[in-house]
Amino acid sequence: MKKRGFSLIEILVVIAIIGIIASIVMVSLFNARDKARDTKRKTDISQIGRFLTISCYLPSQGGGEYDLIDLADELIEKYPKYEKYIKKIPRDPRSGNNEESKYYYIVNEDGDKCALYANLENENEETDLEINEPTAKGGTGVFEGDPGWNGTSLYFQYSN
Repeated sequence: MKKRGFSLIEILVVIAIIGIIASIVMVSLFNARDKARDTKRKTDISQIGRFLTISCYLPSQGGGEYDLIDLADELIEKYPKYEKYIKKIPRDPRSGNNEESKYYYIVNEDGDKCALYANLENENEETDLEINEPTAKGGTGVFEGDPGWNGTSLYFQYSN
């Protein structure tokens, strides 16, 4: 009478196949995670950009580049009644923290041109702007510039 069961080689082959499938799934999940964070960045930038670029808020220090948290602190100080709306400033899902959101606002000295931007993670994102740095009045979309804090040279900008 023969014993029924699996040989050691059969078990090792099955384990190898499972390992290969698991590694393929993990690679695709990492790409999906990058895309999901980029979608959040685009949504955050678009929502806040609509508010900030209506009339291009000019901070008391004048034109320049500001982190969104610094800008929110000034707005709360200037307009205390809006604190409950400004309190939940979004941050970059990968590199933002309580001191620095990694979402940046630029405005010119006249306060009539402005933009809000963030660095993306997904290197396969298609560019649709003809600029190579954040540009006030440069349009809304993805552009390629110098490598940023999230490891790619792609950025999303919302501009008036």
